[in-house]
Amino acid sequence: MLSQDAFKKIDCEVSKYPADQKQSAVMAALAIAQMEQGWLSTEIMEEVARYLGMAPVAVYEVASFYNMYDLAPVGKYKITVCTNLPCALSGGVHAADYLKQKLGIGFNETTADGRFTLKEGECMGACGDAPVMLVNNVRMCSFMLPEKIDALLGECK
Repeated sequence: MLSQDAFKKIDCEVSKYPADQKQSAVMAALAIAQMEQGWLSTEIMEEVARYLGMAPVAVYEVASFYNMYDLAPVGKYKITVCTNLPCALSGGVHAADYLKQKLGIGFNETTADGRFTLKEGECMGACGDAPVMLVNNVRMCSFMLPEKIDALLGECK
């Protein structure tokens, strides 16, 4: 299921650890698999487990613990809103409510056109920039007031 390119990238991550500790690369391997596939199906997690010599349940435990891994299909743009206390006190909840209203969806839902998925996230380490959002696990957006949210949504159309 994973491409040879994905396995080359996983091998690069595995090479960072002692030979008998391939499983240490599980988080990176899951990120690589998700980037290629869009989300982590049971079959993909089992393939990662086989490749790293791990029990499938051990891979699932990692994938289900961290919110950057998607265990179901998501929209083209996954927007994760930090609602941890510092962000919540600085407008994170209002930003989330604004996004829900604009997109017509709640947390863990995807718009009918498949463009946006909205997620609630834990601390992103940028409390001074609240409210903070993360787009597709790679782009952090700070000070997300309604006008900046509108601009972000416009970029994603």
